[in-house]
Amino acid sequence: MDITQIILDDHAYQRQLFGWIEQIDPADTQALTTVWRRLATVLETHAEAEERFFYPFLLKVGRGANDAPSEQEETEDAIKDHNEIRDAVAAVARHAVGSEAWFEAIGKANKANGDHMAEEERQGLTDFRRHASLRQRHDLGVHFVAFEATNLEGVKPVDKDPETYVESGGDIEAAAEKA
Repeated sequence: MDITQIILDDHAYQRQLFGWIEQIDPADTQALTTVWRRLATVLETHAEAEERFFYPFLLKVGRGANDAPSEQEETEDAIKDHNEIRDAVAAVARHAVGSEAWFEAIGKANKANGDHMAEEERQGLTDFRRHASLRQRHDLGVHFVAFEATNLEGVKPVDKDPETYVESGGDIEAAAEKA
């Protein structure tokens, strides 16, 4: 088990769910609602798991990878991205399911999430694979999947202040209070 592979697998599942939504008839609001509810839950639970288990450790062992100058920059940007994804997910609820505006909001959520995943895969995950031991990656993977399994129904979306998160070494409570 490796937290970096678990994160990549989650990313693939998120892409799959967005793809399913694109293929459902707009008139089938029940199916759209169900799949969207699942995707919104997956997005938030995944972000919270990363904020609890992946990014605090990246701040300890990372050095920056590819186009990221440091582990602090990678992490701060990721927390900012998570907040943008949360905002995009919340915006979907302002529209009638299956409407053109709803699909437009889904597209914005997909873009925010896709941009984040691409950057995270290129920077944070690469940095982590280079600097964390296999044992550390395994142990964090166990915590990550246990958290996701415990929270199948989702977690409450809570924005975090990116600077406070990094300065505190990944303290999500302190970062949530500042957001």
